[in-house]
Amino acid sequence: MSHGDLAGRVALVTGASSGIGQAAARALATAGAHVVVAARRADRLSRLAEEFGANAHVVAGDVALEQDAVAMVGQTIERFGQIDVLVNSAGMIDAGGLEKLSLERWRRVIEVNLFGTINVCKAALPHMKARKSGDIINISSTAGRRAAGLMGAYSTSKFGLTGFTEGLRQEMGDHGVRVSIIEPGATETEVADGISDPAMREAMEQHVSRDGAMQPADIADAIMFMLRLPRRANVSQILIRPTDDTNPM
Repeated sequence: MSHGDLAGRVALVTGASSGIGQAAARALATAGAHVVVAARRADRLSRLAEEFGANAHVVAGDVALEQDAVAMVGQTIERFGQIDVLVNSAGMIDAGGLEKLSLERWRRVIEVNLFGTINVCKAALPHMKARKSGDIINISSTAGRRAAGLMGAYSTSKFGLTGFTEGLRQEMGDHGVRVSIIEPGATETEVADGISDPAMREAMEQHVSRDGAMQPADIADAIMFMLRLPRRANVSQILIRPTDDTNPM
């Protein structure tokens, strides 16, 4: 399919101020979709939306707050009348394991990565069910299938996201709503910025920016592949890693 093949469809992308969310928003807009970009950093969202013109709308908010998630969906419906695609890309990471990382930070990671996605999905589902059509794509990580001790909070949130996504896929299939998860490996984004420990933050920055790391556009391409399949086909899970990632897990 070519540019413009998603014309008339409406997408809400969370975490759109940077990284994978930003790349997904650009890919959707290029394909002709109306795009609502959501994140906490309104200034970045406004600059992004300027690229898309009248086909874009900005909603600033925190997905971990239920009222903000409801507002993101509500403003999507108010502005464009429907919601066809939901890309849940809002996320954060922190490190330190159970001994060093505070429970407050554990809760924040899980609230953003897991409950943030749950909040937006719950708000969007009635609108998709009413139209008997929709696509929900949740952005996870390889940390959702292989745990690392010092990334315990992050892995816990992403393992939970895997279970939530599969349960929702089974719940919504009879209603014409496709539900999918993408698990990227090292991708050059700002994900390390949320790590509170300076040494671990630097290590993560080096990991995601090394030669051979994927680019956010690579993950956006996977999203577009999912969306362009016939409605009868639901790619429920994509694991995508750098070519030079030879870990057998």
